[in-house]
Amino acid sequence: MDTNTALAALSALAQPHRLAVFRWLVERSPDGAFAGEIAEHLGLPGTTLSFHLKALQQGALIQPEPQGRHIRYRADLDAVRGLLGYLTDNCCGGNASLCEPVASRSGGC
Repeated sequence: MDTNTALAALSALAQPHRLAVFRWLVERSPDGAFAGEIAEHLGLPGTTLSFHLKALQQGALIQPEPQGRHIRYRADLDAVRGLLGYLTDNCCGGNASLCEPVASRSGGC
């Protein structure tokens, strides 16, 4: 991952509603959710949600998948892994065992 890609992803997450949407989609991985489900769960109006989904797409953090008249949104977990890798490259003086991903420590995916 390059610096501009990392900045776009971090910028997309730097807003409370977008962070909430993204975290909820991560929880729902790999199935994802339709926009209506996301809006209902988070209590966001459709137009507001659309704005936030677009920002997350531009940050390459979610992937839309058209299904008929609806769109299913999924968190792009490979992008998240890439961002985490970018943020932790060369950490701990090169001792990778000290920088093991937090998810593995907490039993996450």
